[in-house]
Amino acid sequence: LKLAIIGQSLFGQEVYSNLRKQGHKVVGVFTVPDKDGKADPLAVAAEKDGTPVFKFPRWRVKGKPIPEVVDAYKSVGAELNVMPFCSQFIPMNVIDNPKHGSIIYHPSILPLHRGASAINWTLIQGDKKAGFSVFWADDGLDTGPILLQRECAVEPNDTVDTLYNRFLFPEGIKAMVNLAQPAEAIHNWIRGHDKVPGAWTVINGQSVTLYGSSMLGGSAAAGQPLEIEGASQPGIVTRNGLVLYGTDGKALVVKNLQFEDGKMIPASKYFSSGQSSSVELTDDEKKMAEEIRNTWKGILSNVSAIENTTDFFKSGAASMDVVRLVEEVKQKCAGVQLQNEDVYMATTFHDFIQMFVRRLRGEDQEEELVIDYATKDVNNMTVKMPSQCFINGGFEDAENSKTYDTINPTDGSVICKVSYASVGDVDRAVAAAKEAYENGPWGRMNPRDRGSLLYKLADLMEEHQEELATIESIDSGAVYTLALKTHVGMSIQTFRYFAGWCDKIQGKTIPINQARPNRNLTFTKKEPLGVCAIVIPWNYPLMMLAWKSAACLAAGNTLVLKPAQVTPLTALKFAELSVKAGIPKGVINILPGSGGMVGQRLSDHPDIRKLGFTGSTPIGKQIMKSCAVSNLKKVSLELGGKSPLIIFSDCDMDKAVRMGMSSVYFNKGENCIAAGRLFVEESIHDEYISRVVEEIKKMKIGDPLDRSTDHGPQNHKAHLDKLLEYCEIGLKEGATLVYGGKQVDRPGFFMEPTVFTDVEDHMFIAKEESFGPVMVVSKFKNGDVDGVLQRANDTEYGLASGVFTRDINKAMYVSERLEAGTVFVNTYNKTDVASPFGGFKQSGFGKDLGEDALMEYLKTKAVTVEY
Repeated sequence: LKLAIIGQSLFGQEVYSNLRKQGHKVVGVFTVPDKDGKADPLAVAAEKDGTPVFKFPRWRVKGKPIPEVVDAYKSVGAELNVMPFCSQFIPMNVIDNPKHGSIIYHPSILPLHRGASAINWTLIQGDKKAGFSVFWADDGLDTGPILLQRECAVEPNDTVDTLYNRFLFPEGIKAMVNLAQPAEAIHNWIRGHDKVPGAWTVINGQSVTLYGSSMLGGSAAAGQPLEIEGASQPGIVTRNGLVLYGTDGKALVVKNLQFEDGKMIPASKYFSSGQSSSVELTDDEKKMAEEIRNTWKGILSNVSAIENTTDFFKSGAASMDVVRLVEEVKQKCAGVQLQNEDVYMATTFHDFIQMFVRRLRGEDQEEELVIDYATKDVNNMTVKMPSQCFINGGFEDAENSKTYDTINPTDGSVICKVSYASVGDVDRAVAAAKEAYENGPWGRMNPRDRGSLLYKLADLMEEHQEELATIESIDSGAVYTLALKTHVGMSIQTFRYFAGWCDKIQGKTIPINQARPNRNLTFTKKEPLGVCAIVIPWNYPLMMLAWKSAACLAAGNTLVLKPAQVTPLTALKFAELSVKAGIPKGVINILPGSGGMVGQRLSDHPDIRKLGFTGSTPIGKQIMKSCAVSNLKKVSLELGGKSPLIIFSDCDMDKAVRMGMSSVYFNKGENCIAAGRLFVEESIHDEYISRVVEEIKKMKIGDPLDRSTDHGPQNHKAHLDKLLEYCEIGLKEGATLVYGGKQVDRPGFFMEPTVFTDVEDHMFIAKEESFGPVMVVSKFKNGDVDGVLQRANDTEYGLASGVFTRDINKAMYVSERLEAGTVFVNTYNKTDVASPFGGFKQSGFGKDLGEDALMEYLKTKAVTVEY
């Protein structure tokens, strides 16, 4: 329907907003003129939406309609008039003009108390029931046919305000929450009324509005009990907020509470609000305070002087004034991040200035980070592991409260429960990243300051390296010594390397043809892309995070990262350290969960401008397709490999054996660039295999936290099962199993280091990657350099490759002809943060590490100036 809204106040604003949500078109809003320079809330909402607004002081003069006013009304072409809280006298030719007439909201149970002051008369007459009516307007005084009525009991101490706020605003718009129902129903009621207008309950005889509800996944943290009227059991005030219990015994957490005087506090501070000491202001801060005082004065024009005790809301401020205050302060004091709820939490001028100064100094940042740790005594330390989604600078349960178990591959035991992110969590994380990029301090920050924060983050990672390595070891099965040196050590190096790039991102000046008589200057700028998504694998959980995130952040982007479902813990610990480093809210977001849900939504999301992925080739293709179809995202893909390693007879045999084994068994074979196939020259083949087997027998398989362990468990059971199947296929196709091929007889997901020989080019294990500790060896004829090159390149993959020979000419000849993104000569696995890493063919495109990686997260803008 085409509707005209005739009315005023917050009531009118809510009716307007709800009708628009229901799909109706509001063609005109007719409300009262501005008062003291302030527009009515209904006018404010309509003007914001671009709806035509008319502010007539009156519709009639001496009982007769004003023609110009009536003509202006008729011009909008309404099919129905809706009149919520209309205090003006509206002519009948306006009421009857639409083809469906007019409906009116009236604050009594008609036919009782017609006319003005109906709520007052409800109380004056001592009615036991109050309510409202919606009826068709006619030419009588509230006498038209009734459309709908709702009623409520009048309580002994009710006033006009309590009746209005409790029930007449209108029923179902602002409503008391029924706590005698299951937790999810309570949660849905609170979140359905969140922000505006709020769901309320009674605590200690006082109406308290509840904001920011989320379901509680695990058990509640320790706290103080709080009696709440109508609740099935007392609530608990914890460091996370106010825990409420439903009749089903399940719980939810409320973040903020607002009292009848408008003051809002974090629910966690219920018992301690008002106890914080005041901070002394510096001279510069005093100057800012005076500027803010002037802002308050401009908004509260009816107040003669702004004192420290002046209350923003008691002085007449409304919700739009909150928005104005926040935006003016942010404009005058660049870099300070304020939200509307901050005003509700500091309603007096003194409290607001105290809050502002603390925010300016960054003193409240660490206090805001609440972590429900999973702790474990392991490796001679107590590790503290966050296990919730990390969104907008804080840890929180998944929207649906779902969790899953993350498993220790050493013995198959559960480490802890981890939040299982939903599509809604992805959308909230992306919104936070977008806000941080577009309006937060990250986008405005000096690049050198951004680099300082990344250096600080690297320092904190180094400070916590033993804890990070321990978490990595129990979550992924990495041998602790390797986790410390490579998984964590290279992650630290990566952040330090890219921190140094932050203030060295620059464009070029380009000479172009001059258009006489004018001159021209053309230059390029390198700019960040915006919100980036990063999806990483499970083999190097922290290092893969670092390889992509460090470049992304150094370029000035914000990110949403999905760790592998089976290895989320170091990513979440990293999120905690990022807060301690001072990385602003929303810049980094971490979402544990499934690739099919979280990864797919990231691929499809219209606000993401780049997706970096490391994983399998089939999934990479699916991601690339989704990114193209959604909004043509930039994509970089590091995918599968079947990296060839060619060992010539003139090699250093000791080194070729040692490095050849490392090329396969490093990190239990769970290595992107692992040598998937070894080509050994015929004259040394048997000796090479014999020496490899001899060395394998010396390897210690066992607990990855044991410093003497060489070979730990495979990452997870499904992968172990896949490796055992891989070996069975090799045997069936006729390859010779020289060693291993079986699961180790002990708890956990351990597999024997394995060697296959006599592998022919057509076999499955010659073509497909194992991603495990399986050496696949083929002979090649003595001196047949071009023949072995052809076999080595006969694959759809091209991630890495290697050659061992003492002949430098042969080494250079082979390295030039190997079709791979990385070629190792007389070494293997030697990656460095300054050297680009990435593949050819179906191993993907785009680079991690080095300057090339930085370019993956930047766009080039050309600017031409005529002067």
